[in-house]
Amino acid sequence: MKLGIDNIKLPESKKRGPLGSLDHVKELGLSGIFFSTALDMSPTLDMGELREIRAKADELGVYLESGIGKINPYCSAEEPALRAAGGGDIIAGFTRMIEASAAIGCFELWVAPGNFKSEYRGRLANDRFRTDITWEDQLIGIEKVLQKLAPVARAHGAHLNIETHDEITSFEILRLIEKVGPDCVGAVFDTANGLQRAEHPVFAAKRLAPFVRQTHIKDAYVGRAPGGLDFQTRPVGGGIVDFETILPILAEANPALNLSLEVAASVADKPRKANPRQCIQIDDPIWRAGHPDLTAEELGAYMALVDAYETRVASGEVPDWEAYEASQYGYPSYERQSYGFDEAIAFIKQSARHIEAICKDKGITLNSATENRKAA
Repeated sequence: MKLGIDNIKLPESKKRGPLGSLDHVKELGLSGIFFSTALDMSPTLDMGELREIRAKADELGVYLESGIGKINPYCSAEEPALRAAGGGDIIAGFTRMIEASAAIGCFELWVAPGNFKSEYRGRLANDRFRTDITWEDQLIGIEKVLQKLAPVARAHGAHLNIETHDEITSFEILRLIEKVGPDCVGAVFDTANGLQRAEHPVFAAKRLAPFVRQTHIKDAYVGRAPGGLDFQTRPVGGGIVDFETILPILAEANPALNLSLEVAASVADKPRKANPRQCIQIDDPIWRAGHPDLTAEELGAYMALVDAYETRVASGEVPDWEAYEASQYGYPSYERQSYGFDEAIAFIKQSARHIEAICKDKGITLNSATENRKAA
């Protein structure tokens, strides 16, 4: 295994560009970078630029991962660059990204099934609960897009890996893999996103492990609040996710899996919206009806996880939502946002140390940040 980072959340990634970001990753002692799409490496998919990035990654000895973007046809209008990549033909755009990625040795490709709008509170923040189209119809549309792209992926030895994104469940991802085929479709396991669907991270890891080909490694605060449960991104080890159990599950299924940290973005790179509080409306009848695969057993285990975490919060071991928000972002006055470059780097280093320590304790071979720092 190697420990790297998601490019979107890497501080100053846009400012430094892909080549500079690779240098930055190496400076941080990390072992790779996960570009969400090939367009993040080269907006025009210029093969000269892409090969230069590949050569730089090889020179630095870090992994390079990529993707093709959001494949839900009902949210495509919100991602115009995907259609533009195909000159107006979005399938052609996806095809070009698969071909360009494969040409530089990126065969594991991220795809996501929807959008998350943090400015909206509760279930309306994600596409699962859109009111103009049902989630069932969106899943059908996603499957149709995957079926169109499957021959291209197979021809290039690539996998289109569906992220456990904010709006989809692991059960639904498994059904899509079965329908389209595990020879060209896999999963990106985001260790915290499933919490928003009331999925226990360990249960989800066990379900998806045989098909996990990429990761987003992140942690989160989940605690009771008016309207349901609060969700807030935390440094790895500071949240509710049980990495000591999850990492061995993933390592056993795929010992060469890359672990890509997905951290809280610096406010210098992504200014905070006025209402950042994410609410899981777990007691809302519409929300509950929208999760038919959620069993009483898993929901019970999930709430037990929440209870255990709340005990840590009550003891003072872990700051509550308000205290953490105030320390990082100057809540409630968003003009005093303090979570800048230095804070984001500290977040990354703290998260990396936690993953390294678990891997060492569990006997998991990790091309770790520590080893890279010593080599540098």
